[in-house]
Amino acid sequence: MDTGKGLRVEHVSLVLGDGDQQVTALDDVSVTVKAGELLAVLGPSGAGKSSLLAVCGGLCTPTSGHIHVGEVDITGLSRSRLTTVRREQIGFVFQQSNLVPSLSALDQLLLMVHLTGRRPGRTDREKAMGLLREVGMEQRAGRRPGQLSGGERQRVGIARAFMGQPTVLLVDEPTSMLDHQRGRQIVQLLAQQCHDRQVATLMVTHDRDMLSLADRAVHMLDGRLQPLEAAFAPH
Repeated sequence: MDTGKGLRVEHVSLVLGDGDQQVTALDDVSVTVKAGELLAVLGPSGAGKSSLLAVCGGLCTPTSGHIHVGEVDITGLSRSRLTTVRREQIGFVFQQSNLVPSLSALDQLLLMVHLTGRRPGRTDREKAMGLLREVGMEQRAGRRPGQLSGGERQRVGIARAFMGQPTVLLVDEPTSMLDHQRGRQIVQLLAQQCHDRQVATLMVTHDRDMLSLADRAVHMLDGRLQPLEAAFAPH
């Protein structure tokens, strides 16, 4: 595993609001996710998990600290450069698949090519079909989201996230809309793709049953990270 190609969060804090309404969403958070590693962040609602994903994905700027995606410190980038890094190096898998209702599964992936400013060619189509094949959706490539089950939509979302060959993958509660069996299948698929493609993957979850599928897990509470063992140790 190559730390230079992973994700590094160094002493990151995020304060939201003003004056008496200020809330510390992240409190001096440091964590490293290596290339090819799946790190699960467990914690209750309001613990700061979504804020961690947001700053790692460049969706908001931390109050202090630094975030490295591969070799790039994204905390000091201009808006245009940050947009480029997000598009080229960061993949997202959302709690809901966030697929475009009018597009087929194949076209969901090809949309990522359009977003780079060029028209998809034969190589792009072959790559997209290969990704759909890897997630077991090749036979459903022509189906629109409304014709797919929740688990199938998540599979398409995973394939789409890897279309841009990201350095870092950020995953937000991928099992919350699924039953236990389908949720576990989705996380197994994520872990396999993360390992095979050597992508540093940060997955936030509230489901302790999924932790056995991760390479490593930490606990978040009140904006702070701690080892999982410490969080659940008897007092």
